[in-house]
Amino acid sequence: MSLGDKAKDVTQKVVGKVEEAVGKHTDDAELKHQGQKDQVMGEGRLETEKAKDHLDGH
Repeated sequence: MSLGDKAKDVTQKVVGKVEEAVGKHTDDAELKHQGQKDQVMGEGRLETEKAKDHLDGH
């Protein structure tokens, strides 16, 4: 996994956490849901890249 890809995926998770927190504090269910979705997507991509690295022997 390239460092740039990892940074992008981690950034998406962090942004998702912020969106979720803002959504909770402002009672914005849509923003909260989007934040949760972003977190799951970022984590999923990280896990996919880790699996690829493992198969490639990195």
